[in-house]
Amino acid sequence: MVKKENDALIEKMKKGEEVVWINPARIPFSEVGERLELGKEDIRDASERWKRFAPFLRKAFPETEPAEGIIESPLVEINHMKELLNREYAGGLKGRLFLKEDSHLAVAGSVKARGGIYEVLKHTEALALQNGILKENESYEKLAYENSRAFFGNYTIQVGSTGNLGLSIGIISAVIGYHVVVHMSADARQWKKDLLRSYGVDVREYEGDYGEAVKCGRALSDQDETSYFVDDENSRDLFLGYAVAGERLQKQLEERNLTVDDAHPLFVYLPCGVGGAPGGITFGLKQIFGDHVHCFFAEPVQAPCMLLGMATGLHQDIAVEDIGLSGNTSADGLAVGRPSGFVGRIMEPILSGEFTVCDDRLSDYMKALYQTEDVFIEPSACAAFQGPACLGRSEEFREYMEKNHLRDKMEHAVHIVWATGGSLVPEEVVKEYLGIE
Repeated sequence: MVKKENDALIEKMKKGEEVVWINPARIPFSEVGERLELGKEDIRDASERWKRFAPFLRKAFPETEPAEGIIESPLVEINHMKELLNREYAGGLKGRLFLKEDSHLAVAGSVKARGGIYEVLKHTEALALQNGILKENESYEKLAYENSRAFFGNYTIQVGSTGNLGLSIGIISAVIGYHVVVHMSADARQWKKDLLRSYGVDVREYEGDYGEAVKCGRALSDQDETSYFVDDENSRDLFLGYAVAGERLQKQLEERNLTVDDAHPLFVYLPCGVGGAPGGITFGLKQIFGDHVHCFFAEPVQAPCMLLGMATGLHQDIAVEDIGLSGNTSADGLAVGRPSGFVGRIMEPILSGEFTVCDDRLSDYMKALYQTEDVFIEPSACAAFQGPACLGRSEEFREYMEKNHLRDKMEHAVHIVWATGGSLVPEEVVKEYLGIE
């Protein structure tokens, strides 16, 4: 049953207009309780698995050596970008603004290094233990050697992707030794396909959208008992790999002496495609900071699948094409027509809201960040800047602040824009994006 109170919102979305949506189903986190099918124990289990694999990652990917095999990104304050947002967009942003540089995560250069790599590692652990490749309490560094690679060559990993998830799955799986098939939709960038093929990955290209690539990949994988399909739409393991980001961010905030409590709210803005990465990160943050963290998703105006699914209550049973949108966007990582119902239902009681953004703004934000902070991130990653840019001019957000008694606390707020990809983009493509000769 479609929620009628959102008719006006849907009409604006149909026209491709930018909108701000505040989630009416959000409740105090203390009341969420058993509504969520996952909890702190699940995140703790994922965190411990990451630690067990650190010796392998350290050996297989020398770039993780400084962090002793832990894949984590910097948290960087961006004062010049904050000034620009307030000056150019009447953002009205108070407090401090930071960039969480998942755009620069080791191995895969995107937020997908969290969930994508984690799921492959979990599957690898299970296979290795079941087949005696690893024994209890043995160092996982062993998995980096040739005899282990030969074993995993008997197995296949498959995934459907618009780009960055395919990169993370493809790179880690190929290095472990799997046969890898990545099914990529038409909007995936050529350089991402080329990079995957350089690792020996079998890249299958489709004329249709993300949904077609996933459907075909899943069907092909189901025909092969040695094949494992990474299901971005429904995977608990992907979700939990992302959720570990919560405890990692908590440590980074503490190292900067940044407090998150009732008087010092935390606002986090996350680009959203099918929903797994921003949903998992939000879930992890809420477990730690509860009602003191306010998470918002950002989606392109032509592909706001999670917003559409949550606002209508239909989740995966509605697609952006159903309301006349094209799904086409320069934010290739967000070019998804149908959301994850699994993620949407978990987000219902905890997500604060969503913003949509037109493609022209993605380019503007990208160039502004590069000019003010000398940092490049992909257009899809720039969607998150729509949040802080909208704060001062959004009536919906002003009402949210009043309702949640935040207006007088904003001077002490911390805002984090979650940059989801960019460091692996080839130099010539970066110059093309930025208009540099």
